[in-house]
Amino acid sequence: MKDEESGNRLGSYLRARRELVSPAQAGLPPGGGNRRVPGLRREEVALLAGISPDYYLRLERGRDKNPSPQVLESLARVLQLDDIERTYLLGLAAARPRAPRRKRPEHVPPRVHELLAHLQIPAFIEGRAFDVLASNSMAIALSPRLRPGLNRLRSLLLDPEEQAFHQDWTKATADFIAALRTTIGDDTDNPRFVELVGELALSSQRFRTLWARHDVRSLDGGTTTVHHPVVGELRLHRDKLPIDDVILVVYYPDKDSDSDEKLQLLAALSHTEPTDTAQQFNRGEGPPT
Repeated sequence: MKDEESGNRLGSYLRARRELVSPAQAGLPPGGGNRRVPGLRREEVALLAGISPDYYLRLERGRDKNPSPQVLESLARVLQLDDIERTYLLGLAAARPRAPRRKRPEHVPPRVHELLAHLQIPAFIEGRAFDVLASNSMAIALSPRLRPGLNRLRSLLLDPEEQAFHQDWTKATADFIAALRTTIGDDTDNPRFVELVGELALSSQRFRTLWARHDVRSLDGGTTTVHHPVVGELRLHRDKLPIDDVILVVYYPDKDSDSDEKLQLLAALSHTEPTDTAQQFNRGEGPPT
């Protein structure tokens, strides 16, 4: 956290990623019992990337913040980064200091409230920090934590009911936290991101552990299994669709599947009136703290 706060995000990322690559994965001998680091040593990364150990040390310590694209590509190869991680690394080197931004509320267009009301599957609007800005009745029937004003990541980490809701909570937390870091990118002075990361760093050991790994990934389409307290296990697909500066998230089952029948039962049991509580965000009140 200190490197990030001091502006050395590139060095912090390089260090976190090399600690996750074992010598065996890099094609090196294990080094016996005298190895003091969990992953690769600095000099090993430098050797494999074809740069001097002194130059790599300067990169990690933030003394050189302008490495060439060729150097970054070599480091990405050595650290075994995927396409998303490689793009993130290149973005860290290209980032430049900016003036602090004012906190601006995320706005849900009125037409989107109408869209949510007409959808017969769980659907909601989320902001960049996983704040729920608006939702339909099916979303709330699926999970009360999808009410406007709540934060999905905060619920996932701190709410026992949300933890029990996910079949694979461990994977869900890893995916969400990595996606948050991807979303933040170089927008590190965004007040909402600062507020959320600060809160979760204080309140969740799971968050602290995963945040220190510097994982990055997208969290768009996919399939998840959840345990609903009334209708039982549901296997649902997830899609995220950008609308202006917010995201429409929809969950839906395979047609005529067991989960489809259960979702129809849930719809019959739930209230049909759409929620309007998201209007607080359109008035600029923002998510609660």
